Amino acid sequence: MTHNTRMSNLATAVAVVVALLVGILGSLAIRPAGVVATSTTAQTGQAGSAPRIRWKVPTAFNTNVPVTGTNIVYVSKLIERASSGAINLEIFEPNELVSPLSIIDAVRDRKVDAGYTWLGYEQGKIPAAPLISAVPFGMEPWEFTAWWYDGEGQALGEALFQEHNIHPVLCGIIGPETAGWFRKPIESPSDFEGLKIRFAGLGGKVLQRAGASVTLLPAGEIFQALEKGAIDATEFSLPVADQALGFDRVAKFNYFPGWHQPFTTNFLTVNLDAWNELADADQAMVEMACTAGVIHHLASGEAAQGKIIKGFPDKGVSARRLSQSTLDYLRKLSNEVLQEEAAKDPHFAKILASQIAFSADYAYWKRLAYLPWEF
Repeated sequence: MTHNTRMSNLATAVAVVVALLVGILGSLAIRPAGVVATSTTAQTGQAGSAPRIRWKVPTAFNTNVPVTGTNIVYVSKLIERASSGAINLEIFEPNELVSPLSIIDAVRDRKVDAGYTWLGYEQGKIPAAPLISAVPFGMEPWEFTAWWYDGEGQALGEALFQEHNIHPVLCGIIGPETAGWFRKPIESPSDFEGLKIRFAGLGGKVLQRAGASVTLLPAGEIFQALEKGAIDATEFSLPVADQALGFDRVAKFNYFPGWHQPFTTNFLTVNLDAWNELADADQAMVEMACTAGVIHHLASGEAAQGKIIKGFPDKGVSARRLSQSTLDYLRKLSNEVLQEEAAKDPHFAKILASQIAFSADYAYWKRLAYLPWEF
């Protein structure tokens, strides 16, 4: 081989390497938030490729809290598997990116592309938000999902949040929460008067009307407030989640039923611009993963509670039911609160009317199809 031939081959090799490096550097160039440019392998979604879509997703709930916190982890892993790594939801614990009560603001302003939260926290800014979060003496989980998926729910919910530059995707639901953890027994409605309690959503408005002093705290701050006596009682979630947060160590009276939240939803809230940037197939992938999250959340929630309540006596905890007179009183106040909120906000009035109409029709089926509770 001549010297000129060797030099020619070397030049060719250098050119190939330079072209390769230029291609790699180009692929790492800055892209719009949430969208990552990748190689052809990634675009076809083959396993082990870099994500095409990478969203930072703050959650309102610590992911080590059973059921309440773990569901978004399930959803994120499922969507990563189903998309062969093309879609990545990077979950951030509360306060890592934003505070739990500021997630919606961050999503609206696209400081993050998406967040996972309970929309009832937004009732101060979006009065109708609690109606798709938890309604006192409202629907049970399967009834709510029927209204959401096959009634007017999804269209109404999306219209409500579109005004705030957000696309809500139903991504989890659980059954009734407990009515709260109390230091002292609740034997009559008068026991709510002057009670300092952590409560959220429309149920909090009801207890305020009953004379309680209501404060809203994120999950990570509740135990300390309860332990130090800043509050006398609290509600948060299911017994398995509440136990993980330590409420049973301080408040020994756990009351049922969860009148204030017969259903509780969680939503993957997506910045509307980020949602519209997705291809139809990617939107469908997110929706399917969240729909799987709905059934997984409900199932895991139902599976875990019996064993927890069974162990209450060993911890000195008393599981009690609110008296019928107390429930009747709370229902009366709940109806008053719902009607007053509807009179103040057109979205609230429209969504509430839709839920009432759906439940009226559903009642024909519910009364006949299901066994009476005594069975």
